[in-house]
Amino acid sequence: MTEMDRIDLGECNDPGAISALIDPAGLKLVDIGCGPAAISRELVKLGASVIGVEPDPIQAAKNREAEPVDGLVLLEGGGESLPLDAGSVDGVLFFRSLHHVPIGQMDTALAEATRVVKTQSGFICVVEPGMTGTHFAVMRPFHDETLVRTEAQAALARFAGRFSEEGRYHYAMYPRYPSFEAMVARVTGQTFNAITRDMVETEEVRTLFENGRSDQGDYVFDQPMLLNFYRARR
Repeated sequence: MTEMDRIDLGECNDPGAISALIDPAGLKLVDIGCGPAAISRELVKLGASVIGVEPDPIQAAKNREAEPVDGLVLLEGGGESLPLDAGSVDGVLFFRSLHHVPIGQMDTALAEATRVVKTQSGFICVVEPGMTGTHFAVMRPFHDETLVRTEAQAALARFAGRFSEEGRYHYAMYPRYPSFEAMVARVTGQTFNAITRDMVETEEVRTLFENGRSDQGDYVFDQPMLLNFYRARR
């Protein structure tokens, strides 16, 4: 399925995309691969209670040291084995995290999501970055995720038959950087990726980055996002 075959949600951020499909208020949600839990915190502001699960031990340690937020619980763990009871949550969210699960464990992670959602009303939302757009082009020379993103979509295709409802959507995000150095700092500062400065600071990447210069002097790129939304069988 191409991006054009999906329902267009327009330009929005991740919390806005999920809010276009469901009202988070009062729901118990799991954010798998939550990173520093920025999205989790936004969902809490919208009235959800959120369990953020992060497999990277360095980021998980930072999460434990962060200031507590009412309605937010941060755990260390992977999507392949969630420390949650069966049928205990309203929804499971993968925001750009399924392709970080080892390829051989993607099906297991999706099965775990199925296990922990409520059987009569639960949902699973998987957001994956598309493999088009200028942001993907800038990142690809030093961090080519073509294989793992392709495998994530294949896992979702195998997974779709488990649910009575499947919705497919896309939306647009526009990553923005004040400078090349800011982009280098961001990508090398992610503890779950082994990206070094010398991998990024190449003539190819600089040229691709310069193509994103805006009239305001900063750098803006487009990144299509692919959202798959599954409702539990009733």
